[in-house]
Amino acid sequence: MFQLLLIIIYLSFISLGLPDALLGAAWPSIHQEFQVPVSYAGVISMIISVGTIISSLQSDRLTRKLGTGKVTAVSVAMTAVALFGFSISHSFVALCLWAIPYGLGAGSVDASLNNYVALHYESRHMSWLHCMWGLGASLGPYIMGYVLTRGESWNMGYRVIGILQVALTMVLVFSLPLWKKRPVAVGEAGEKEAEAISLWNAVRIPGVKEILFCFFCYCAVEQTTGLWASSYLTLYKHIPMELAAKFASLFYIGITAGRGISGFITMKLNDVQMIRLGQGIIAAGILIMVLPLGEMASLAGFIIIGLGCAPIYPCVIHSTPEHFGPKRSQAIIGIQMACAYVGSCIMPPIFGLVAAHISLALLPVYLFGVLALMVVMHEKLVRKLSHK
Repeated sequence: MFQLLLIIIYLSFISLGLPDALLGAAWPSIHQEFQVPVSYAGVISMIISVGTIISSLQSDRLTRKLGTGKVTAVSVAMTAVALFGFSISHSFVALCLWAIPYGLGAGSVDASLNNYVALHYESRHMSWLHCMWGLGASLGPYIMGYVLTRGESWNMGYRVIGILQVALTMVLVFSLPLWKKRPVAVGEAGEKEAEAISLWNAVRIPGVKEILFCFFCYCAVEQTTGLWASSYLTLYKHIPMELAAKFASLFYIGITAGRGISGFITMKLNDVQMIRLGQGIIAAGILIMVLPLGEMASLAGFIIIGLGCAPIYPCVIHSTPEHFGPKRSQAIIGIQMACAYVGSCIMPPIFGLVAAHISLALLPVYLFGVLALMVVMHEKLVRKLSHK
């Protein structure tokens, strides 16, 4: 039964990834149809992100009240409704309104599922589950592209993903008894007994500020690299646009494949060692970007950064119950998710200002500075917890 539940959780992580890259894939068609500026995609993205931050911060309360199974089912259902809302929208304002349940549905399920896996499964499963998220994030644009090439509108693409989310919602509803059958191990908190911790009290726990900054920095590195890689290669390195776009997309493939590989490496290394390994690989990728090694080295640098990113996100989450205790982990993971989305929202645009007013060539410097802060915060966390 427990293995069947793991399969359902794997499907849930694929479902989490499916809608994430849809907006980018559909936006060229949407902005032309609605006759709005290309930059308006950022408005919808920000609404989704704000909703996700809010629901992440509420995930602790919701999980204690409903349990992980119900939170997951309700959240996926909300996402399905929002996707169908996108599929019937014929104005920019309508998209903005449907973006609200879209974001609210994503945050709580992300935090709740991640905490459940961190408590109940080995580190390798966390890496493989996030690999499944990458699979979903890759499938979403592929499905949208397939629909568009068949002469259908972008609305149909959202409808197809919405149908898949409805199917998963039904699976989750029927699987609710499985979430209750797992016995609570000695020393492990049940969902109802988890501590309720306010944001203010959480940041006062030794090590929490450091892990939040570490998570913020990781997501800043990932999202800034993903957003600006193609522009850096094309406008600064003068690499042809098509080739630059292809290798920039390989950054995400590097993350997804890297998480598949990381699952096996976690059988030999613990979470702290995996995070350090990832940070070292990111640093190597940034160094390769700036060295005068030629065009292919610059392209390879982004793939290496993706491989370095792979173990950090899942291992930071998986280590949270061990660092702060099972009773506190749900609240702290919810706050971590909120910090992740804040980092994803604000740090790529900040580099955009740097690129516009100074130079795009500073991308490696910017990434290295954020990486250095991540390393410092992670090492401070390890030192604090080792002296407890």
